[in-house]
Amino acid sequence: MEAGPRDTEHEQRDAVEVAPGLSPDGPEEQDVLADEVEVELRPPRRLRIWQLAPIVGLAALGSLMFAFPLAFGTGDGGAVVAMLGLLICGCAAGWGVMAARRVGHTWPGLPERGSGRRPDWRVVALYAGVAAVLVALAVWRVARLR
Repeated sequence: MEAGPRDTEHEQRDAVEVAPGLSPDGPEEQDVLADEVEVELRPPRRLRIWQLAPIVGLAALGSLMFAFPLAFGTGDGGAVVAMLGLLICGCAAGWGVMAARRVGHTWPGLPERGSGRRPDWRVVALYAGVAAVLVALAVWRVARLR
């Protein structure tokens, strides 16, 4: 072997002789079959553990802050701690939803992101109603501490 510059022209001629139907940019247009399907080579987008760990940690902290003052009635500051825990838990839930949406997950019944379809108003009303009931129950429970 020599330590000189490469003879790229010689290598290109050898490549053309071995595979005459290929050009440097890919197969010739007339050689492409109509039955061929292009497949995405990138792995599917998934939530990784380093993305999930802070979300799960915040959710656990918030739910514990919400649950302990309600369960043990720790005095006058219990309602404030419970509401703060509820706020932290809600923030973690929103963060988790946004992270899941970013990797392509959707809520059941809603169209995929970027599909151009409009969501059904009944599904949106159902989600809004369930969220309103949960918030009302949580606020009512915390208000009963006073």
